[in-house]
Amino acid sequence: MQKNKRQILTAFLFIAVCIAAYFLIVREQNNKSASAQIFAMDTYMELTAYGKNAEEAVGAAKEEIERLDALLSTGNDKSEIGQLNKNKKGQISADTQYLLNCSFTIYEETDGAFDITIYPVMRAWGFTGEEHHIPTEEELQSLLQLVDASSLQYDASTQTLTLPEGVEIDFGGIAKGYTSQRVAQIMQEYDINSAILNLGGNVQLVGAKPDGSSWKVAIKSPDEQEEYLGVLSAQNKAIITSGGYERYFEENGRKYHHIIDPKTGIPAYNGLQSVTIVSEDGTLADGLSTALYVMGTESAVKFWQNHSDEFDAILYTDDGNLYVTEGIADTFTSSHSITVLEKAVAF
Repeated sequence: MQKNKRQILTAFLFIAVCIAAYFLIVREQNNKSASAQIFAMDTYMELTAYGKNAEEAVGAAKEEIERLDALLSTGNDKSEIGQLNKNKKGQISADTQYLLNCSFTIYEETDGAFDITIYPVMRAWGFTGEEHHIPTEEELQSLLQLVDASSLQYDASTQTLTLPEGVEIDFGGIAKGYTSQRVAQIMQEYDINSAILNLGGNVQLVGAKPDGSSWKVAIKSPDEQEEYLGVLSAQNKAIITSGGYERYFEENGRKYHHIIDPKTGIPAYNGLQSVTIVSEDGTLADGLSTALYVMGTESAVKFWQNHSDEFDAILYTDDGNLYVTEGIADTFTSSHSITVLEKAVAF
């Protein structure tokens, strides 16, 4: 009898040790991490994933980024977009179809504040790789006649896009957001439940941190005297910021930045220093960060109030006011005084 008890106890202890060892192995696998740095889309990107398939997931993510860069690059004559701009007609891939649809939706909803046909104007300013230059009024007026996303003709039956003569398109204002969204999908395909993807300042969060807590994402400040506007706690979100401080040149004591108003052809100066969009949709977040910057504070707030179920926002104005929408007000901390924007309260 005593011997049986010892055997049962020994067996019980053996099973307990096996179970403990199993969970230790699983935890170790889930805590495995892999990181990679890559230069693509004219910016540095950093990918970090956690989980037993982290290394494979990061490798697949790098391949996807390189594929999309080669597909969407405006500066590459052999890319799909380069060929479209050159030949003015061509069959487009599923990726380009998706971006075209998203771009046109944002174009319509923002009354043209986001327009992928702005490329010739961007080139005139030298923001596409050429030497920076202030175009003459005559140059701008001529080029602005080409800026009209509604002039693009798409035949869904043949997946063919036609551009009017002189018109060129550029997905630069939305491509990184789409890319981060695709990379997040790849992470999920590899059963990665925790990852942080930084695509040149466009941050995409997959799940929570490995310990289950929210990620802490610092929002860059346009002010050279401080590094961050504040810190946002979030999970499963794209966090994308646009601001005139990112790319600019100076001439005769004035700064000219790269966010061009499609209606005027000149850099947008509508009272905002930076716009941060927080959304589950990276493509939408990227496009709206540009569009709302162009629209200015009042129009941006009204737009959010009409679309608050799709995104949240952090707006930093020229006069130093910091506005945060109610959906993220409790998860954003800053040393600045914060004004919380509410959907039901007029601005």
